[in-house]
Amino acid sequence: MEALFHKTSFKVSKEITKNYSTSFSLGISVFSPAYKNAIYSIYGFVRLADEIVDSFHAHDKAQLISEFSEETFKAIERGISLNPVLNAYQNTVNEYKIDKKYIEDFLSSMGKDISNNYYETDKYDEYIYGSAEVVGLMCLKVFCGKNENLFGELIESAKALGSSFQKVNFLRDIKSDIEERGRIYLPGVSEKVLINNENKKVLEHTIEEEFKTALKGIQRLPGGVKLGVYSAYLYYWMLFKKIQKLDVEILLSKRVRISNFTKLMLLLKSLIEVKILRTVNE
Repeated sequence: MEALFHKTSFKVSKEITKNYSTSFSLGISVFSPAYKNAIYSIYGFVRLADEIVDSFHAHDKAQLISEFSEETFKAIERGISLNPVLNAYQNTVNEYKIDKKYIEDFLSSMGKDISNNYYETDKYDEYIYGSAEVVGLMCLKVFCGKNENLFGELIESAKALGSSFQKVNFLRDIKSDIEERGRIYLPGVSEKVLINNENKKVLEHTIEEEFKTALKGIQRLPGGVKLGVYSAYLYYWMLFKKIQKLDVEILLSKRVRISNFTKLMLLLKSLIEVKILRTVNE
């Protein structure tokens, strides 16, 4: 019956993904079956940590993230956890030999969010690496499987994809981050009054360059995941271009959204473009 528990654990992570992210759920839904559970488990793990630092305001977040970290590494060492999300995640970590340093860096960045309201420029990149880039690297380990050469060649693209997605989220969520969490994620900006279109443009330039780097890597991903990753890329690219046109004062007053219908259309567009690319390469 242990196999049933593992199967159920992955289903829990899948449900968390569906409940929290329509865009990622759509992307993962078109992965080949061999990749789906592992990516659901990574998203479920990341989402749980995010919730601790972003939502559980009535609780001792530092204690919760400390206990979560301890339970994570115990689960990986033991090869099982009674927490279904951690159980699914440890399965993936152990099967794909995900570097534990990635996990440590991720949890470290999550812990920083508890006490930091903004990040000095020299600490910003460190935070981004831990909170976003290593998540891209975890997923890349799953995508590449035993192909270590491909993994090594796509490291920078995976980091750029994770970083660009995270930074687009920063701009999209700037209102709620300030009002609900008291945080500002523009590098070197410590107060709301210092947020302006100039520092917004600086961040946007970085995002554009990272999107370019990420796309080169997506084109080389295995066929079983390329469509799903590319559809997520297109969603974030469209969201970014929508944000880019807006004055920062508008972003401070409302959250920019992409409709579910548009997300479906982007998935269809991804399907067409990936098929064209495959035909050209053949």
